[in-house]
Amino acid sequence: MTLLKWEDYELTRHELEEADRLCHGNWIEIQKLYAYIDELRAILDKNNIDYPKAW
Repeated sequence: MTLLKWEDYELTRHELEEADRLCHGNWIEIQKLYAYIDELRAILDKNNIDYPKAW
C-alpha cells in the first residue's frame, strides 16, 4: 500500500510541475499580448482615433 501512495505522489508531483510550466508559459504570452495592445492603444490615442473601451 505504501508503494502505491508513493507512486501516486510522484505522478501528482510531475503533473503539478507540468501544469506550472504551462501556466507560466501562458502568462508570458498574455503579458506580451497586453504590451502589444498597449502599443496599439497609444497609436490610436495619438491619432485621436476612437475605439471601444473593453475595460
